[in-house]
Amino acid sequence: MFTRRWVMTAAAATVMAAGAASGAIAMDLPDLEGRTITVVTENAYPPLQFLDPATGEQIGWEYDAMEEIGERLNATIEYQNISWDAMIQAVSDGQYDVGMTGITIREDRLEKVDFSDKYMTSQMFMLVRGDEERFADAPSFAAFEDGLVGAQPGTTPFYVAVYDMLDGDEANPRIKLFETFGASVQALRTGDVDVVLTDGTAGEGYVKASDGALKLVGEPLGTEDFGFIFPKGSDLVEPINAAIASMEADGTLDALNTKWFLEYSLGQ
Repeated sequence: MFTRRWVMTAAAATVMAAGAASGAIAMDLPDLEGRTITVVTENAYPPLQFLDPATGEQIGWEYDAMEEIGERLNATIEYQNISWDAMIQAVSDGQYDVGMTGITIREDRLEKVDFSDKYMTSQMFMLVRGDEERFADAPSFAAFEDGLVGAQPGTTPFYVAVYDMLDGDEANPRIKLFETFGASVQALRTGDVDVVLTDGTAGEGYVKASDGALKLVGEPLGTEDFGFIFPKGSDLVEPINAAIASMEADGTLDALNTKWFLEYSLGQ
């Protein structure tokens, strides 16, 4: 494996890191010499990866990140789709080189697959109306029996609401389901639900854009570290870790967070 010198100019860094760069950034990264990497995902975890409702295109944070990794490592990325239920086993069996779908790094999964270093730490926060005084954290919300939480089915906020805020019953009538996160926030604004769970970056953006109509309350819920998965012993773990480290160092990961957790959610 060769080493290539990845150089990000100030102009490119301005685009990728939202103006955070002040000069050229150079990093020594492995050169995969055009190798094709087959990445499998499920397209069911917005904003990490999903189908654009307007165009049907595969988009999201993880797609942008993986394309950037391919560029930095001189690799070609090809995508396949599979259900979440089958993904870990399929990657473990070597059917695919990499799996991505907001996969929490857990010890039990390390028995079947290798993980990259974390590329994101997800923390869920409670987003409520600005004048909310009936509850201020998860326990007081649980005790407020009339309180409703809005969520998308099958997402991390849905499961955090079920298991960290309520009684573990996925059919609990206090959970109202919405097709999109934006729809759940609109329902919060109009009083149809009382709380939605959001990533901290997106939540802060919504609060700032609301002119006092929304606020975050309580401690973070459901903290998880996400990583890409590989067949055990994969030689891709080290180079992809190097690319992730370079993206963290030059502000690219922060820029992706802003793009997908804030700007996309707000429709900017």
